[in-house]
Amino acid sequence: MINGSVALVTGAGSGLGEATARRLAAQGARVAVLDLSLEAAEKVAKDIDGLAVAADVSNADQVEAAFAKVVETFGSAPSIVNSCAGIGTATRILPRDGALTIDVFERTVRVNLIGTYTVLNIAAREMAKLDPQGADGARGVIINTASVAIEDGQIGQAAYSASKGGVASLTLPAARELARLGIRVMTIAPGLFETAMSAGLPVDVKAEILTNVPFPNRMGLPDEYAKLVQSIVENPMLNGTVIRIDAATRMPIK
Repeated sequence: MINGSVALVTGAGSGLGEATARRLAAQGARVAVLDLSLEAAEKVAKDIDGLAVAADVSNADQVEAAFAKVVETFGSAPSIVNSCAGIGTATRILPRDGALTIDVFERTVRVNLIGTYTVLNIAAREMAKLDPQGADGARGVIINTASVAIEDGQIGQAAYSASKGGVASLTLPAARELARLGIRVMTIAPGLFETAMSAGLPVDVKAEILTNVPFPNRMGLPDEYAKLVQSIVENPMLNGTVIRIDAATRMPIK
């Protein structure tokens, strides 16, 4: 199901997206590595004989151009799309200095939620043009990325939790709507993983978070996320739901 398929992974220049691009390529997929940084995308694409494309996921024109390049290069729209692009923000609704934080909220929602929806929207349109495959008439699968913050949002994560909560909430209605086209929609909600985003957390914050990770008591590895993406692609009964991958983590208040 993966071998010979065309895949597109956003945020694939590093972290979860990079691991997923590498894993899909290892399984025989032709992978488009999409990232805001063309340099980062090219580095990964070179290693996996993939296609590097640069785009801001919240910019529909850029995302459309990226999909067009995929079709031009591989001769087909992707049947596997994994959205990993996103930003992590931390700010209180009401900081001690009383400053408004509306701009932070808007930017976070634009990248994490609107960006995910933009990729979903364009991917669905392009997948719908593919010929149905197999007895089920499948055309493809779109896998989005939320966060355990959708349920365990900490102080300072209002914008991030809201943006990822939106991603989780659109999963079922999207899956129901696109079912007639043979397109599945899933969402993964990771806990704390070893990525560039988590690398920016203070040491004491990481240590505090890890005290709430039952087993295994460590940060997740990007390839463990990628393995779940592979499982979702390969299992046609996984559709319309959110899967937490978090070692039984429940985040503390702050």
